[in-house]
Amino acid sequence: MPDFLHSVLLDSDKCNGCINCLKRCPTEAVRIRRGKSVISDERCIDCGECIRACPAHAKTSVRDPLSAVENYRYKVALPHPSLYAQFNNLEDKSAVLGALIAYGFDYVYEVASAAEKVSEATRRLIREGEVSLPVISSACPSVTRLIRVRFPNLIPHISPLNAPEDIAAETAVRRTLRKTALRREDIGVFLIAPCPAKTTSVRAPIGLEKSEIDGVIAISDIFPKLPSLMKNVDAETLFMKTQPSDDAGRIGVSWGGTGGEAGGVLSDRCLSADGIENVIKVLSHLEDERFQNLEFIELSACPGGCLGGVLTIENPYIARVKLNALRKYLPVSGARLDGSEKKSLFWQGEIKYISAYSLSEDIGESTRLMGELEETLAKLPGLDCGCCGAPTCRAFAEDVIRGFKGGCIHPQRARA
Repeated sequence: MPDFLHSVLLDSDKCNGCINCLKRCPTEAVRIRRGKSVISDERCIDCGECIRACPAHAKTSVRDPLSAVENYRYKVALPHPSLYAQFNNLEDKSAVLGALIAYGFDYVYEVASAAEKVSEATRRLIREGEVSLPVISSACPSVTRLIRVRFPNLIPHISPLNAPEDIAAETAVRRTLRKTALRREDIGVFLIAPCPAKTTSVRAPIGLEKSEIDGVIAISDIFPKLPSLMKNVDAETLFMKTQPSDDAGRIGVSWGGTGGEAGGVLSDRCLSADGIENVIKVLSHLEDERFQNLEFIELSACPGGCLGGVLTIENPYIARVKLNALRKYLPVSGARLDGSEKKSLFWQGEIKYISAYSLSEDIGESTRLMGELEETLAKLPGLDCGCCGAPTCRAFAEDVIRGFKGGCIHPQRARA
């Protein structure tokens, strides 16, 4: 799969040329050209900040419509743990899972169950010394891509474990094939996701040749269908028809918010951060070796973790309160690793640096262009106003070096 496949799209007809997305993009992937926003494929990490910031709703997320479920004979739902935090006064998550069965799914496998297996595998890796410390979580696709784009020296620290949703999909498919006479093409596996980055990781996986997930449904799309089903059906009975063998506990459900994954490592040498600006600060300090004696780092691009994804409904801070209330009714953990799953836990191949910021592949030419960039930058006012269509004066100077013919309005205003 190409590295430039993305799940954040621009509707140019709706774009009014404001600079909200320009100023919010953490990787300077956005420019304003001819009065419209333009997104760089190489620099975009699908964090969704432009979707969050756009007042004209010109940025949208790729996901599958609810009708896509009907294309398969047997339908599997993989609910992300952040889904539970969208409901008021939820004391038993089986009500949500049963509502998914009532909606039309034949089998439900919690992403939270797979998350508990990832937590167990992470503890083993750290204990056995098989990874470079501190280990950086690979669960957030936006963070993983950010490291590949801006912090290549930290790539060896990325956890070699697949994301919980991929492990959940592989487990669900294996179990479905074992208990039915269906072919793989008859089975549709759908992730119920909180953010566009999950769609990208499904359609262009880093650690897998091909994801077992067939579609991604936004939490915001399916949520309105579920409350009435939770009231009108015996959700617990319907849920038990799926024959769950590893109902997720407190550790897995906690993955929905910031600190949940780090808590599952069961170590006091962990760091958690959310919000893309904070993530960048942490990675910068880690690259400068300002952190000592850490074992694990959990980073989430969205504020509040996945609870703050742009495809969720609830305010992430209220959702955190709801998730904490649900956790107190759960056992510590319900899922454990078994021998058949160990191979599916790990990435296949290696992740590579994306040279999105390199001025040239040739070192000598890159050095010469960097000198030109600094000369151009010295002539600019340093206001970072965005009027030129670039987020900062340095970004504009880089655009000029790359061939952009525009100009800064401030020298023109001074001459006038």
